[in-house]
Amino acid sequence: MDKIIIEGGRALKGKVKISGAKNAALPILAACILTPGLHVLENVPRLNDIKTMKRIMAKFGINFAKKQGLLEVNSNNVLGFEAPYDLVKTMRASILLLGPLLARYGRARISLPGGCAIGARPINFHLKALTAMGADISLNHGYITAQAGKLRGANISFDIPTVTGTENIMMAAVMAQGQTILRNSAKEPEVVDLANMLRGMGADIEGDGTDTITINGVKELRSARHKIISDRIEAGTFMIAAAMTKGDIKIDACCPENLRALMDKLEHAGATISFFDDCISVKGPDIIESVDIKTIPYPGFPSDLQAQFMSMMCIAKGWSMVRETIFENRFIHVSELRRMGANIEINGNQALIRGQEQLFSAPVMATDLRASACLILAGLVANGERTEVHRIYHLDRGYEDLEKKFKALGASIWREKVIS
Repeated sequence: MDKIIIEGGRALKGKVKISGAKNAALPILAACILTPGLHVLENVPRLNDIKTMKRIMAKFGINFAKKQGLLEVNSNNVLGFEAPYDLVKTMRASILLLGPLLARYGRARISLPGGCAIGARPINFHLKALTAMGADISLNHGYITAQAGKLRGANISFDIPTVTGTENIMMAAVMAQGQTILRNSAKEPEVVDLANMLRGMGADIEGDGTDTITINGVKELRSARHKIISDRIEAGTFMIAAAMTKGDIKIDACCPENLRALMDKLEHAGATISFFDDCISVKGPDIIESVDIKTIPYPGFPSDLQAQFMSMMCIAKGWSMVRETIFENRFIHVSELRRMGANIEINGNQALIRGQEQLFSAPVMATDLRASACLILAGLVANGERTEVHRIYHLDRGYEDLEKKFKALGASIWREKVIS
C-alpha cells in the first residue's frame, strides 16, 4: 500500500494536460458489449477503475489490446454473463454492464456493486426501468439476475436525475422494440459522450444533454471509433489547486463549457480565469474570499468537486457554507481536514467553515476518491514539515498520475510504500 507525502507552501505554476474522463470511459467500455466487432477508443485513462472494468469484461470473453495509444475492444465472442463479487465489490460502475448484456443477450447476473462509502446510491432506479422494459429481475444471495426475451420501449421517469441510471437504460433501449423516452434524465457531459458513442454505433438517440432523452430502437448496431472526453473533475481539481496555492496554471485538453459552475465560484473567490478552445488558465488571488456552494446535478456545482472546494474554503477569508444535496455521506473528509487545523462545523447536509490563516501538516487518511484529492490540496498549502496522505488506493481509482502532474507544476510531492 502506498502513501503520498507533501511538503506544502509552493505556488504551482506551469501547464498540465487533463486525462480522459473515468466517468465517461466506464459506460463507453460497457457499450462495446452491445454488438460484435472491434471498437477503437481514444483517450482512455490509466486508472484502477478502468482496469477493473476490463477485468470484468474479460471474464465475458472480451479481449483488449493497446496499439499506438489506442484501446481496441474485441467483442466478437462474449462467452459469459456474470460479473463476480470479487471484482464488482470495488466499483459501483459495474452495474453499467446490466443494460448492454440484457440488450444483446437477454440475460445477466451481476453482483450488487460496491465502491466509495459516500452514500447509498441505490440501483432501484435501474431495476425499475428495466422491469418496465420487460425484464424479469430477481435479487438472490447478493446478485442481480435479469432475463428478457426481447426488451421493449417504455416511458420512464426517474424520481431524481441519475447518471448511471440514465446511461444504463440508454444502452438497454438502443435495440429494444419501439421507442423509449427517459424523463428527468441526467444532463452530465458524460451522458452526452455515451450518446455520441452509441450514435457512432448506429443508435437513434435524441435529447441527450436535456432532461428528456428519446431512443428509437434499431435492429442492429456496428462497431465504432470514439474519443473519450476530458475529465472535468480532474481539470476542476487543478483549477482549485491553482487558486489555493496562489499559483498560475494553464490547464490543457479540457472543456471550459463543462466547468462554468466552478469557474463562477472561483472568480467570486478572487481567482483570475481566462479560457479559449480547450484551455483554461487560472491565477490564484493573494487573498481567497469565502464563497458558499450548493451541490446540484449538472450544470450546477458538481458533488465530485465539493471536497476539493471545501479544502480551499478552509484557508479563505471569513465564513462559508457548503451544502451537499447529492450524497448523504460526503462529509467524511471533514474529520481529516480538522486534523490539519480546519474549523468546520457539520449540521446535517451543511458544513459551516471558518477560514484560517493556514493549515498545518499532519498524517491523514483518505476515505474516498474525492476526499483523497481534497487532502492532497490541503497538503499543498499546509505549514509544517510534511503531510502524509494514507489509503490512496482511492486516488488511483480516479486520477491518472496526480502526484506526478503536481510535481511537474512545482509541488514537493512524492509517493512512498507503507511498510507494515
